[in-house]
Amino acid sequence: MIYPVILCGGAGTRLWPLSRKAYPKQFADLIDGTSLFQRAATLVQGEGFAAPAIVTGDPFRFIVAEQLDAAGATPSAILIEPEGRNTAPAILAAALVLQRQDPDALMLVLPSDHLIPDAPAFQAAVRAARQSALDGSLVTFGIEPTRAETGYGYLELDDPSARSAPTPSPLMRFVEKPDAERAAAMLASGKYLWNAGIFLFSLAAIIDAYRRHAPDLLAAVEGAVAGGSADLGFTRLGVEAWRGAATISIDYAIMEKADNLVVMPFAAGWSDLGDWKSVWQESGPDAQANVCSRGATAIDCTGTLLRSEVDGLELVGIGLDDMIVVAMPDAVLVAPRAASQRVGEAVKTLKARSVKQAETMPRDHRPWGWFESLAMGDGFQVKRIMVKPGEALSLQSHHHRAEHWIVVAGTAQVTIGETVKLVSANESVYVPLGAVHRLENPGKIPVEMIEVQTGHYLGEDDIIRYEDRYARQ
Repeated sequence: MIYPVILCGGAGTRLWPLSRKAYPKQFADLIDGTSLFQRAATLVQGEGFAAPAIVTGDPFRFIVAEQLDAAGATPSAILIEPEGRNTAPAILAAALVLQRQDPDALMLVLPSDHLIPDAPAFQAAVRAARQSALDGSLVTFGIEPTRAETGYGYLELDDPSARSAPTPSPLMRFVEKPDAERAAAMLASGKYLWNAGIFLFSLAAIIDAYRRHAPDLLAAVEGAVAGGSADLGFTRLGVEAWRGAATISIDYAIMEKADNLVVMPFAAGWSDLGDWKSVWQESGPDAQANVCSRGATAIDCTGTLLRSEVDGLELVGIGLDDMIVVAMPDAVLVAPRAASQRVGEAVKTLKARSVKQAETMPRDHRPWGWFESLAMGDGFQVKRIMVKPGEALSLQSHHHRAEHWIVVAGTAQVTIGETVKLVSANESVYVPLGAVHRLENPGKIPVEMIEVQTGHYLGEDDIIRYEDRYARQ
């Protein structure tokens, strides 16, 4: 049995403003209405594959669970990292947890934010690499390069003919991201594949590799797994031991030191969707090489991506050539397509100026649903709130604000002090300052409401929780 492990902790800053720290690209609708994370989960469903294990961070645990459920996928485990430590500790933690279930298993590691359109071809490649992994090799998947790309690492083969081999071949070495001249020479040589960051190996082989090449990391992660705890269906790794784990990628920690590496070629289509240029490429440009979302119009444009992420906001481009324009409710990106790799610089600049749009989204996702701010002024804020069926906000109170709730869809059960009542569409309720209150959705359809806050301080940290089914601190 092959146990997929999906790594789900990246930030994806080069796809700002759609991807941000609070809601990174793996969860966003980038291509066809399905998130990259959901595509990764369904990519490894079927005969020979066990339920996937997910490694993610605390802020994303409920998003992971919700998107898996929407994709019809049931995880074998969702591991919560106390903080990001790059891929080497994450992969090792998953291996140690899976070892408890099936010590003879194979483990397939894949990122949550890559695009592999042809699932049958990928599964066939995994099956072709299976015997090498059973024999003790560490298998890395190499992508047939289509251009002299400077944004990817490369894998150097012993023999150029191995680029199209039907089974894994020996790997000479890993090569860091090259400059343009070096990338062109590597492409021309025919000896290189792109490094996809996808791996297949037996649990015994990879744990032994950590024992040989990264014993300090093994000790720290073993402690974190041993000190882990269950929390609402998630597994939290032990905090103190995890802090002793080095922040390092598996390439540096293991792959560049191991002598049992092989590479499985894959040429059926792959993209890491690492910037807006790659999103433009994978979105199917039209006859004028334009890609326009719903709500976007191109007039006399060529090679341009126009993307409106706001209902009711019409984006129009006139006479644009090779441009990227992405409009969000709170931020707009305009850049030459050739400068897509530099979007991360913009995020760093915004962070240095303490601009909230650098990391936060206009829609704040919570385990019970989401909210977004519609208007804010001196002493007031207006929010739109959605509560999923069967979910509930915490029992809480506020020191500095009162709230007025107007239900616009569904029926909410509202608790204020000792009073509990149902509030339906077109009805409202007032929550006085300091009152202990809760809102629940007991129905089968989402509850949507408008919340009007009034007070001298309206920060999200003005909250005292008395009960919370999601165990938030």
